[in-house]
Amino acid sequence: MAIVQTGIGDAGVLQWQEQDPGTPGPGEVLLRQSVVGVNLIEIGMRQGAYPGPNPPFVPGFEGVGVVEAIGSDVDQVRVGQRVVYAFPPLGSYSETRVFPAEYLVPLPEDIDDETAAAMFMKGLTVWMLLERVYRVKAGDTILVHAAAGGTGLLMCQWAKSLGATVIGTVSTDEKARIAAAHGCDHPVNYTREDFRDTVRQVVGDAGLPVVYDSVGRDTFERSMECLAPTGTMALYGMASGEPDPYYLMRMGLDKSYFLTRPAVFVYVSRRDWLLQAAERLFVLVRSGAIRVEIHGRYPLRDAANAHQAVESRRTTGSTILTV
Repeated sequence: MAIVQTGIGDAGVLQWQEQDPGTPGPGEVLLRQSVVGVNLIEIGMRQGAYPGPNPPFVPGFEGVGVVEAIGSDVDQVRVGQRVVYAFPPLGSYSETRVFPAEYLVPLPEDIDDETAAAMFMKGLTVWMLLERVYRVKAGDTILVHAAAGGTGLLMCQWAKSLGATVIGTVSTDEKARIAAAHGCDHPVNYTREDFRDTVRQVVGDAGLPVVYDSVGRDTFERSMECLAPTGTMALYGMASGEPDPYYLMRMGLDKSYFLTRPAVFVYVSRRDWLLQAAERLFVLVRSGAIRVEIHGRYPLRDAANAHQAVESRRTTGSTILTV
């Protein structure tokens, strides 16, 4: 059985249906899944905000399971091994599936299935942002939008482990409290405060070396105003929609900004990069520097309800689907 996306639209297009996983070919394995991660990219694809295949198809990029069978030319994993992944092809919203062995990461015994599914794609994204797109270092002050979300909470904690000061935007006082408990030094409730004012209070007119923006249209222009000369604007999501066109000459004339739209799938597209990112994440979780918060658990068949909760912005931390 699997969740099938039958069209583009609201969560009602997600239907629980019979699905034949097929058999693994060369370089592939058959997985029996236990937990599936829910990510904003899947909601955006369902809504039509992100490109995807023509329906019907099984959505989802992230899952945890056990290898049940392997095809030829597979030496990355073995039958019976617990593994995690966060990479195309789509199809994680399923009980069983075929998947390329190259993008599977063996799970350490001390990291349980739910924690792995809640943190893996978000953790790889944070590794990309903090240690590749812009290498955050001790003494940096950074701005993180959606600081109480699944990725935001991981980013605040990871940045603190690197010695950074974190300014983070949230939508409620409760989310501000949660963000503060996870390393956000200056939570900003954007419903009544302007994050630009907080940035000026913290760093004066110097500006920030980097802004991490997953919101898009509602925050992009103001985020750019917060940057220091040669600062980096990392637009890694567009929860509020695509930003309006930006006059690129301003980037040079004002402060010689760097603007990037990073995609985590590119940054972990080589197996050595993927394993490096995964090991870094596992080390931080084991050390206690990162606590993975799961605030929504739904049976796989109730994926539509999970999507509704996430897109309504009622959630904090990660949301998972149990198989």
